[in-house]
Amino acid sequence: MKAQEEANEPSEGLDAIPEAPGEDRAKSVTFELPPPLKAYSQDTKGRTGEPRRPMPRNAPPKVEPSKEPESPAKLSERDGAPSQSTPNPQKSFAGPSTPPRPSAAPVRSSAGSESREPPQAVKSSGYLSRLKNPKIPLRPKVGDVIPVEEVEKLRQLHQQDIAEKPKVASEPAKSTPSSQRRKKRYGRSKNERDKLLAQGPVVYSVPDQLADAIEFGSQSDRRANQRVGRQRNGRPVGRYLMCVQVRDDVTQIAILEGRTLIEHYVARESDNQYSIDGNIYLGRVTNVLPGMEAAFVDIGTSKNAVLYRGDVRFERDDIEVGDRNVRIEQLLRPRQTVICQVTKNPIGSKGARLTQEVSLPGRFVVLIPNSNSYGISKRLPDDERKRLRRILDDVKPEGFGVIVRTAAEGSSPDELKRDVARLKEIWDKIETRARLAHAPTLLYREPQVALRVVREEFNRNYRGIVIDDFELYEEVVSYVSAISPELADRVEYYENASKQIPVFESYHVHEQLHKALERKVWLPSGGSIVIDRAEALTVIDVNTGKNVGTVSLEETIHRNNLEAVEEIARQLRLRDIGGIIVIDFIDMLIKENREDVMRAFRAALARDKTKTHVYDMSQLGLVEMTRQRVSEGLVEAFSENCPNCGGRGIIFDQVLLRDV
Repeated sequence: MKAQEEANEPSEGLDAIPEAPGEDRAKSVTFELPPPLKAYSQDTKGRTGEPRRPMPRNAPPKVEPSKEPESPAKLSERDGAPSQSTPNPQKSFAGPSTPPRPSAAPVRSSAGSESREPPQAVKSSGYLSRLKNPKIPLRPKVGDVIPVEEVEKLRQLHQQDIAEKPKVASEPAKSTPSSQRRKKRYGRSKNERDKLLAQGPVVYSVPDQLADAIEFGSQSDRRANQRVGRQRNGRPVGRYLMCVQVRDDVTQIAILEGRTLIEHYVARESDNQYSIDGNIYLGRVTNVLPGMEAAFVDIGTSKNAVLYRGDVRFERDDIEVGDRNVRIEQLLRPRQTVICQVTKNPIGSKGARLTQEVSLPGRFVVLIPNSNSYGISKRLPDDERKRLRRILDDVKPEGFGVIVRTAAEGSSPDELKRDVARLKEIWDKIETRARLAHAPTLLYREPQVALRVVREEFNRNYRGIVIDDFELYEEVVSYVSAISPELADRVEYYENASKQIPVFESYHVHEQLHKALERKVWLPSGGSIVIDRAEALTVIDVNTGKNVGTVSLEETIHRNNLEAVEEIARQLRLRDIGGIIVIDFIDMLIKENREDVMRAFRAALARDKTKTHVYDMSQLGLVEMTRQRVSEGLVEAFSENCPNCGGRGIIFDQVLLRDV
């Protein structure tokens, strides 16, 4: 009993709190109390029989008698701040409520002046209520983190916003269906979005071209007179001829200059992963390599494509450093989506090369989105360039760059406007698909190789196009009728059943193609050139062979080299050899002869549309040059590596290697 009485006695901390004068202790307010302390004996076990425990560290401190402690009512006025005299908030003592005790007078120092606390900051959790209610005074409180002056400024701004905001009658919120929410997010409903994505990538449409030509009629008389082909005895006359042969899923296109094969293209339907030149993709950046100044982009092919620093587009206002100092890691980051176009097909172990300078080629112009540049083909005469420049000022749309092609010679302003409008419509479709699709995906696909070559090459200098596939013939006729109606009669269907021989054998393409695949090429005078492919470059060696000449050794070498430069320029176009090329001419002692050979070589390369750069002949008779590499080449299109030697051309003796 004695232990229970001692346990029920109030603790020392409770007795230390004085009562308010004239008030009953039973009417005190609710406040926190520490747990009651039990009486302990000096022995190992107390009177209750429990083992002795150490005194708690958070026991309530004793209040100095000289200072008047704060009452529980004053403690409760603070914004939920715990009392310093109640260290254990787990238990509380509940009692009847009592009116708050008047605040104590400020403590005066020995000098007689009032000692006030430094200004506090307003607490972030409670200042909003005081901000919206101007009746509450802005007095600092314990735990505030925002200065009072800042709260006063915020209150004034808040009152101004309330005064300027128009009062609108509140309407009940309407529930929006999920389909409308998705439509608001993507600009289209989910069904419309799925239907649009199911249509596949954007393709340059031939029926649209034909319908446009039928609607607006034929071109102007000026263009018809300038672009009409020459004829002799009722037959078209031209320097070039295009032959198209289709076998199963392989389409071959041969371009003849006279009767000489100068270009050859091979396209397979199964090569969608490798014949992607000109396609536009929505790619995703996989990783950025600052040391290589390049980024690898996933475009959905078997190998990631590469995007170099020089091919990245960016806004100058978005960067702080100069254009030359900006690095690729500042422009691109992993998992970023970019719209890019393929400029080079994947070759060997290398992936495709990309650029963000997207361009859409048409028949007469090339449209460049997000650009302000414009240009005119240098192959056109000066008078025609001036005329087209005046038209270009009215045709060029805002925010797009335009390049006028060689095929635009003699074209009317209406034809250029329709071509630009058609390309601009294609770009709008590409942008719409890019916003809805998920990377990586194909946004725009170039037409098949036959239509592409017709679009790039066919003009009044061609005497005809011969096609042995009727379906492809109808498509090409429709396309030519839309872009050049005056040349539509030059497209011819070659029927193999009536001719009894294939179209390539009829025009002697087959035998020239076999010679182009050989390592040695013979010259008309008896000399030869030998072409060897290496990993880093291509080496061409010029030999006199059977050419013995008649006058002198210098004259024989000079004429042999002149024949060699013409054949080398043709073989580079026919075999589509790119990269670094080193040519070993036969040494010539006379300087004028060396200059004459270089002048003839540059003139022969001028007919090649692929970019080339030739350096002067060295003292050893070597000529170094570069040619842009777009595809694998003719030899690689018709061959594959040997499974025995792996492409080296030699087989090791396994018997001897076994004993080594």
